[in-house]
Amino acid sequence: MSADVPVPVPVTDEEIERMVFGLLGQRDADSSVCPSVVARALAGDEHAWRKLMPEVRRVAAALAAKGALRVTRGAEEVDATSRGGPVRLRRAK
Repeated sequence: MSADVPVPVPVTDEEIERMVFGLLGQRDADSSVCPSVVARALAGDEHAWRKLMPEVRRVAAALAAKGALRVTRGAEEVDATSRGGPVRLRRAK
């Protein structure tokens, strides 16, 4: 990887939230989205998206705490910022 990888333009929590719900809106009601898809869509660069992942997970955790989103690992609801493997973002029921 090059040292000249562009740093993503800072995004706001509102932009992350809009992207999460925009991507979910393009899928079936029972479908989910991976946080990395959100980060990739916001970064616009294949190398820069990883730097956005902590922010996407933080916003997802806040949305889940408000009941606006569900974050799952397998069938279990989890904190989006917890360790333990990949998570999926889902519409709240």
